[in-house]
Amino acid sequence: MSNQKEKIFADGFRFERRENAPDFVVGRLSLKVDEAITFIKSYEKGGWVNLNILVGRSGNPYVELDTYEPTKKNEPTQQPPVNKPTAAPSPASQEEDDDIPF
Repeated sequence: MSNQKEKIFADGFRFERRENAPDFVVGRLSLKVDEAITFIKSYEKGGWVNLNILVGRSGNPYVELDTYEPTKKNEPTQQPPVNKPTAAPSPASQEEDDDIPF
């Protein structure tokens, strides 16, 4: 069994490389409005839909929904306790330590 999620192809989106275009032109993204709007409304999270433009094994580009979600930690990150410098012993306590026989 694979750990990869099933690919969700972006309905209504098509990307085409422009082979004869200048170097700065990567390609053209075309949207079929009705399909694209339905797709966007179905997968919108917080007002955004993230898409990846990938190249298939056939060498043809395709548009896929980006399903990556960062892991959320419910607990705040705990910092290790900071060691505070201790105050120097008072002269009275040093005298008491001198009375200890060992």
